[in-house]
Amino acid sequence: MIPYPDFNPVLLKMGPLKVRWYGLMYVIAFFVAYFLLKTEVRKKAFPLDKDGVYDLLSYAALGVILGGRLGYVLVYNLSYYLSHPMDILAVWKGGMSFHGGFLGVIVAGWLFCRRRNLPFLRLADLAVLPVPIGLFMGRMGNFINGELFGRETDVPWCMEFPMGGPVCRHPSQLYEASMEGVLLFLILFFLSRRNLPEGVLFGTFIGLYGLFRTIGELFRQPDPQLGFLLGPITMGQVLSVPMIVIGLAIVMTCLRVSRPPAGTRPIPPSSG
Repeated sequence: MIPYPDFNPVLLKMGPLKVRWYGLMYVIAFFVAYFLLKTEVRKKAFPLDKDGVYDLLSYAALGVILGGRLGYVLVYNLSYYLSHPMDILAVWKGGMSFHGGFLGVIVAGWLFCRRRNLPFLRLADLAVLPVPIGLFMGRMGNFINGELFGRETDVPWCMEFPMGGPVCRHPSQLYEASMEGVLLFLILFFLSRRNLPEGVLFGTFIGLYGLFRTIGELFRQPDPQLGFLLGPITMGQVLSVPMIVIGLAIVMTCLRVSRPPAGTRPIPPSSG
């Protein structure tokens, strides 16, 4: 067993104001995403200036908050919020769904592209690259808070989390940070340096996130208000497995559309 580093979730306290590690993680992720996306936009000659990048991230942040909160309320704890409707607005108490937040970002990104007459898939390919950084920072925030911990185990690196009782558990937050954050970023970064058809990077992100989240759920303790669904299946897996199928479908469709019809040959350049 490895002792859990008992972090104080509050980084700084100034009177009634509290700066929490979890919130700081998202602030850092936002700034890293801004500079990375600005670099990618310039490198790929996408028609968006630095103010446009900031506006895009503002749209995305709004989509994350609204979609993530609505997704959590509807999918993970609807009965509670029907009885306590005012708590729907209390986002500082926790309760965000990645899947809802991701749908919110897609809608926000589509509205942004429509407003500025920009190609959605091309922008989506650029925008997914910083997402694993946010996922990594979010999972590290979960670890610092001692929440969303893993299932009981006897592996040598298990930990006892304060909110998990006197039981040694998988540090599943670190597993997910490694897969959804580090590994996914490295794969997307490598692919972003290749000349791929529009939409392939976007579809790859969707499919691989679904795969890594499905694997991570094998070690993560299910939400107490839901437990297991359909035997050993968790809600996270129910929502993530379709992402694998959707991501694969997007990649195959984009590759097929970009491929020239069979039997055709490229037209040679004219000699003048």
